[in-house]
Amino acid sequence: MHSPLEGVRVVDASTLFAGPLAATVLGDYGADVTKIEHPVKGDPARGHGPAKDGVPLWWTMLGRNKRTVTLDLGAAKGAEVARNLFKDVDVLIENFRPGTLERWGLGPDVLHEINPKLIIARVTTYGQFGPYSHRPGFGTLAEAMSGFAAITGEPDGPPTLPPFGLADGIAALTTAQAIMTALYHRDARGGTGQVIDLAIVEPMLTVLGMQAMVYDQLGQVQQRTGNRSVNNAPRNTYRTVDGRWVAVSTSAQAIAERVMRLVGRPELIDEPWFATGVGRAAHADVLDEALSGWIGARDLATVTEAFERAQAAIAPVYDIADVFADPQFIARDSVTTAHDPTLGPVRMPGPLYRLSRTPGSIRWTGRPRGADTDDVLAGLGYDEEERAKLRAEGVIQ
Repeated sequence: MHSPLEGVRVVDASTLFAGPLAATVLGDYGADVTKIEHPVKGDPARGHGPAKDGVPLWWTMLGRNKRTVTLDLGAAKGAEVARNLFKDVDVLIENFRPGTLERWGLGPDVLHEINPKLIIARVTTYGQFGPYSHRPGFGTLAEAMSGFAAITGEPDGPPTLPPFGLADGIAALTTAQAIMTALYHRDARGGTGQVIDLAIVEPMLTVLGMQAMVYDQLGQVQQRTGNRSVNNAPRNTYRTVDGRWVAVSTSAQAIAERVMRLVGRPELIDEPWFATGVGRAAHADVLDEALSGWIGARDLATVTEAFERAQAAIAPVYDIADVFADPQFIARDSVTTAHDPTLGPVRMPGPLYRLSRTPGSIRWTGRPRGADTDDVLAGLGYDEEERAKLRAEGVIQ
């Protein structure tokens, strides 16, 4: 059975983390991904986060299904090698500051002249144009400037940033989707290559929902509400008598009514304000008191069983150890097992989505820096002597 992206050639020249993760997603579904790293510095993910037995765990996952090549794109001879590589590539993913590729003689005008079908995905914090385009940036800054941090946290607390790469992750999935859209335009519609300008901050604006429209039409600026929602209630986390936490959501009116009957407060359903999510959100104190009292008098097993019988929405608040042990995740192999040459079996999230006929797979984990340099350059016509000269000049490792 063929992989859905078999034959699609991708060069990942990006770092930390949106671009590389987008390339990982494509690689999981069969794309031939070649990772370009600086000969000396390598990819920063190799030194990011914990390691075991000298093996960087972030890279083990992020570098999966990628061939690794060292190449100094900023050197004249490195740029020449890159131009030869890009002659027969479908996708380039890069996240250098705007103007960097152009300065190296690798701008879209040059690359499209040698390969009109090339799709160039440019992933930066602020995009390729605008007054902030040349600023250095990371996903954290996108989480701040998008409005996400301003509405995250307790009302009397500071704006709160996520303890993981939320904006980068969302941008990665968006980049992968944008690449697939461009590939469809090129291959199914008879189009050509093009440039994707992906500003990490912009997908964050989208996932924040109707915030922009509410401000535009009503002049309202959303404030921090902790775990509560401005759109419905009850919606919060509640602690059980055995010290566990659960999350309850009542986005649907029917679910809200079932919850109130379950916790012994059916009279609240008859209140005029209960008929809408916004009305319930305005009375969240009353609803939270009802739920916290009922849940706080029972253990986790009793609470979850009662909610399931009532067909009301609830979930335990898990840490990663709980995820590993949960039968739902086990049944779906959500955290799957891959084989690493040094570490042996390693657990990591599997391919992002499930295709019934052409499923994704983890063919190998992140490889050592430059492991495939000789094979890739040999495929471009560079013989052993030429590769040795490039090594001696520091263009490759």
